[in-house]
Amino acid sequence: MPSSPAEIVEAYLTAHMIPDPVAAKAFVAQNFDITFTGGRKMKDPAEASAFNKGRYKWVKKKFERTEVVAGGTPEETVVYNIGTLYGEWPDGTPFEGNRYVDRYVLAHGKIVKMSVWNDSAEILLDRAGLVPL
Repeated sequence: MPSSPAEIVEAYLTAHMIPDPVAAKAFVAQNFDITFTGGRKMKDPAEASAFNKGRYKWVKKKFERTEVVAGGTPEETVVYNIGTLYGEWPDGTPFEGNRYVDRYVLAHGKIVKMSVWNDSAEILLDRAGLVPL
């Protein structure tokens, strides 16, 4: 079982990308709170997996780096995971290089908060001809 904050976040993300929300749930606290792109609020990794299933045919994260913010304590440690998304849109069109930043708050070895930002909405707007990149 991973023990450092960075290992916990990466293990959670690895399970989440399978997607295996049951395995991912082992890394989160009972009071887990997700704020997904667009300010969508969720409470369970399964909700995030379901959202991704509707937005993408499949999606994975390519980790660039995982950063643990200095000054963390067992009560609160902030971790950022930064990289790019790759996969296929629902119509089967492949994509890569979709930037993301995830922010995690851990307490006593469990993830209590997850905030997600990525370029998917901008890319989809561009594909629809609504807002050129």
